[in-house]
Amino acid sequence: MSSIDWGDAPTWIAAVFAGGAALFAGLTIKSQRQQIAEQRDFIGEQSRNLWLEREALEAGQQERRQAQAKLVRVGRTTQHMGVVENGSDSPITNVSLRAGDTPAVNAGVYMRGNTQAPDGERTDLPFALIGAGRGATFSFGDIWREIAQNRETLVATFTDADGIRWQLDEHRLLVELADEE
Repeated sequence: MSSIDWGDAPTWIAAVFAGGAALFAGLTIKSQRQQIAEQRDFIGEQSRNLWLEREALEAGQQERRQAQAKLVRVGRTTQHMGVVENGSDSPITNVSLRAGDTPAVNAGVYMRGNTQAPDGERTDLPFALIGAGRGATFSFGDIWREIAQNRETLVATFTDADGIRWQLDEHRLLVELADEE
């Protein structure tokens, strides 16, 4: 009969348990790495989705910011004047008009669609307010023919009801201006 060397048995048992613990630790680390990789993929997908949602919200916000300004029109009358019409439901303020580098010299307000019948006196610029559904004619004085011959583009600047300053030309190019501080 052989006898067990009890001095070595605890060592062997400890070695088996240590090996099992090492195997368990290795499997746990592998599982955690896999979970971390899955979480990174998920977070990356969430980040892409959030970026797309943010882009959509910013586009919607820009559309809302431009809504009133897009209802303003810049053009010319048959009486050799520039015209700014406010087709929105809110007034626009601090309105001015220029042709190239030449500013208009005065303006008068009228009911939209009837540039023949000004409501009041001509006033100096910038024009304080053009109400909803109204317009203003702008005079360039004696240099109108020169402006027409040179085909200068009419460009209006105005502030909308939200306090945003805009520049709009007669070709419908709309630009938000930086805050004037």
